[in-house]
Amino acid sequence: MEARERPEHLLALKVMRLTRPTLSCPIIVTSDSKDLPGNLLNNDLKNDITSVSGVETLTAGQFLQLPQSFGTIYLGETFSSYICVHNDSKEIAKDVTVKVDLQTNSQRIALSGHSVDPSELKPDESVDHVIHHEVKEVGTHILVCEITYTTPDQKSMSYRKFYRFQVLKPLDVKTKFYNAESDEVYLEAQVQNITVGPICLEKVALESSHLFTVSALNTSANGESVFGKVNVLQSQSSRQFLYCLAPQPSLTVDCRLLSGATNIGKLDMVWRSNLGERGRLQTSQLQRMAPDYRDIRLSVQEVPNIVTLEKAFSFGCKIMNTCDRALDMTLWLEDGTTSNSGLMWSGVSGRPLSRLEPGASILLNLCLIPLAAGLQIISGVRLTDAALKRTYDFDDLAQVFVMQKS
Repeated sequence: MEARERPEHLLALKVMRLTRPTLSCPIIVTSDSKDLPGNLLNNDLKNDITSVSGVETLTAGQFLQLPQSFGTIYLGETFSSYICVHNDSKEIAKDVTVKVDLQTNSQRIALSGHSVDPSELKPDESVDHVIHHEVKEVGTHILVCEITYTTPDQKSMSYRKFYRFQVLKPLDVKTKFYNAESDEVYLEAQVQNITVGPICLEKVALESSHLFTVSALNTSANGESVFGKVNVLQSQSSRQFLYCLAPQPSLTVDCRLLSGATNIGKLDMVWRSNLGERGRLQTSQLQRMAPDYRDIRLSVQEVPNIVTLEKAFSFGCKIMNTCDRALDMTLWLEDGTTSNSGLMWSGVSGRPLSRLEPGASILLNLCLIPLAAGLQIISGVRLTDAALKRTYDFDDLAQVFVMQKS
């Protein structure tokens, strides 16, 4: 993009964004040979110099097109611009200074501000400068270029030029958290490409906070990515990424500390456009909903994945007192709940448990008998507080797969 100043100024300013060229693709308009145009449109497409011979209808261009304007800039990319000051007069301009600022919605960033070398420009001489800036805000941006110089008669002259462009959001990120009974936190992150073209996701990683250690669950058994060696994401397409976060051992000993550990970490994403331009985004700190352990917490300790029909199996769990008073509780086991219709408890229901002091826990080994094949859910554990006459229900504790007898 070029702008030439009024005749009273000795210096002219040229500004151009530095970016990779784009592919010039033909406009695809075809028709059947039996239609009225016949092969006229098809032959015209074949004669188009931008189309690739043999694959004209695939919109695959064979020419590179240089940018004619600032174009589209996405958040996380590096904005580069070439700035040239040229003396197109017949006089010498002295003490030449070039100042370049970038005005955003919230701040003004100085990109360049210094005297040129040499400090004077003779006729037909020019000086150029390249600036780089990683874009970190969406919205309207204004590149402000100010030229200051002194004329031969010692008159100070200056002028400004403004170049406006928009910064758009390239990726849309949605997250879901799942709090597991084992104190682990599962994060599902959906990353959608909202640019106008395809991108290649080079990296989508979760940088966990100091409270958790993270394991990525996006690789197959041989260690390769489930999306392949090249993770190409078309426009408006999405990818789902899964991560498991395990709390630090210092948190698991105290439910209050574990409940307050809501800061998960940040997602770090790196991508490249179809012509290799690199972009990087990092989300703000992700926050999960704090788990509510109430006065009593029941966690699964041991359960088999596969069991046999009508053959009893053991189910291990731990009951912890998470309140500030001692608890006297009674254990009840209920059969026939909606989610527990295929399993039957085997044991004594309505038996009292030993007294639990604040922060203390007790391990229980319960027994169930499968009555139906398929995936069954363990439910129906009830604990009654003798002091408050309050009953705590624990359902959907775990899942087991029941197989037919061999």
